[in-house]
Parts: sequence; structure tokens; C-alpha cells
Amino acid sequence: MSDQTAPLIDPFARAITYLRVSVTDRCDFRCTYCMSEHMTFLPKAELLSLEELDRLCTAFVDLGVKKLRITGGEPLVRRGIMTFFEGMGRHLVTGALDELTLTTNGSQLRRFAQPLADAGVRRVNVSLDTLDEKKFADVTRWGRFAQVMDGIDAAIEAGLKVKINAVALKGVNDDEVEKMVEWCHARAMDLTFIEVMPMGDDIDRLDQYWSLKDLRARLEESWQLVDIPYKTGGPARYVRVEETGGRVGFITPLSHNFCESCNRVRLTCTGQLYMCLGQDDDADLRKVLRASDDDAVLHDAIRRAIDRKPKGHDFDYSRQKVAGEMGRHMSHTGG
Repeated sequence: MSDQTAPLIDPFARAITYLRVSVTDRCDFRCTYCMSEHMTFLPKAELLSLEELDRLCTAFVDLGVKKLRITGGEPLVRRGIMTFFEGMGRHLVTGALDELTLTTNGSQLRRFAQPLADAGVRRVNVSLDTLDEKKFADVTRWGRFAQVMDGIDAAIEAGLKVKINAVALKGVNDDEVEKMVEWCHARAMDLTFIEVMPMGDDIDRLDQYWSLKDLRARLEESWQLVDIPYKTGGPARYVRVEETGGRVGFITPLSHNFCESCNRVRLTCTGQLYMCLGQDDDADLRKVLRASDDDAVLHDAIRRAIDRKPKGHDFDYSRQKVAGEMGRHMSHTGG
């Protein structure tokens, strides 16, 4: 195997096979834990073009990345985004890529679910933190609940497997987690709960933080949860709810970090590669892209970046203070 085609292995012997790609920092919602209400968005010249995104993602696929998750902002508000999905679909056809998927707020799925399925997308994650229409409006600020519900229906109609991602928010959705499990499982959808992360500059996350250990204990008051080895390539640990037959996942960056098995890196819409969501070190791949048409140079820059991937993040809410807090918004890095 030549150096050009050798897989990406980080300094801790972890194979990097999963790339999360933000294709835009823009969104049609303003979720309180993700961005401020009055965001200043990036000028177009700073964003990677769709052609640059294709070239960069293809370079990662050439280097052994098997799963691409497209994020934002809201990826489906990026103009012309289906061109990119259709382009990436060629790697599914050749077998170079195992999975092309996206995380969305669901608002645009009525329009895009069928074209996404036609491009080779098989699963989508929909971010939905509450089933209460008023709370939904409060959390998303700009979101339209009925539109999201319709989008989820459209995804199911198109044959897409839907997973719901819910951020566990104390004082917001802690009174409806049982209802969310029942609602998802009645529709054959997995549900994953995520601990709120200390990111962004406009809110103190400590008041909202709800350990998923406590959330799980709460679910166990109503149901029997059985740990299962199910994996989707990401950091979630899954259980099966015996009474419903459905799956619930837990993503716990704070109460139990999962860094030892991290196979992921994140690419922002401006071409910055973050080797860890919870560290500020990044590599400027946009500069490399725009300086040279030689993919060997790009491959080399990617390898050098992976060589700097840290062992783990420093997020910690213990001792009633936030350690490892990040100033950038989740919408910038792409979830």
C-alpha cells in the first residue's frame, strides 16, 4: 500500500473513517444552544464552494473515510446542495463510501426527502428537542413545528430511516422524555439523547445541563432498558426498550466521554478541519485547496492534520463550573 492510499490513523492508533461536514453556517432556526438569535453569518467568499466541498470530501474518501455526515447550520438551506449530494453518491456506487447521511432540523424534508433518497441517502437524523409546540417555538426561536412534523412524514414516505436527536435540557424537556420515547418508537424511529455541550458565547449551559445518567434512571422507572452492541458509526451507546422494542441512544460527552473510540473529524463550511469538537486546534484546508490543484498536496495536508488529533476533549461540568468551554457556536463546527 502506497503512502497515498494508506488509511488515516491518528497518533493513538484510531482509524479515522467518519467525516462530519458542515456545508453552511446558515439556518432557518435559531436554537438557543446552537446559535445566538442575531447571528452574523460568513461572507460567501469564505465558504467552500460546492465544487471545493466535493474535491475535499473526495480526498477524505480516497484516504479511507467510509461515512460522510452532512451538517450545518441547516444543510438543506444551502443553495444547490443536491448537486453536492448527487456528486457524493458516485462514491456509494463504487463502494468507496459506505454511507452518506445528514443531520437536519427537518424543516426542508418535504421538499428534499425523495431527492436525497434518490442520491443514495438511506438515513437522516432530525434534531427535535420537544414535542410541545410552544416549547419548540421557544427553543428554536424561529422554528415551525408543523413543518418539521410534515418533513419527518415526508422522510418516512421516501423510505428514509429517521432517527430523532434530542438535546437533554433541564427545565425544558425533562418532563417529556417518556413521551418522546413512545412517540418515536410508535413510528419505528430510534431516539438519541445528547448532553448539552459548553459551546457558544451567549448562554450559561450549567443551568441546562442534565446528565444522561439521571435521564436513563428516569426512563428505567417506566421501562426495562437492555444494553445492546448496536452501532451507527458515531459515539452513541444504545439500549433496547423491552416494552416498545425500539432503541434509545445516549451521547455523553460530559458524564462519560467516548474519546477512546473516536473515529471522527469535523470539517467546517470554511474548510477548517477540527480534529476534536472540544479542542480549538484546527487545520486550514481551504488554503491548501485554493493554493493547488494537486490532490497529493491535499492528501498530505489531511494526513498532517490527523497526526495532531488529540486523545480527547476536556468538557467537564463537575464542581459546578464549566471546564473546557468553547467560544465557538455549534452551528460553526457543524454539530
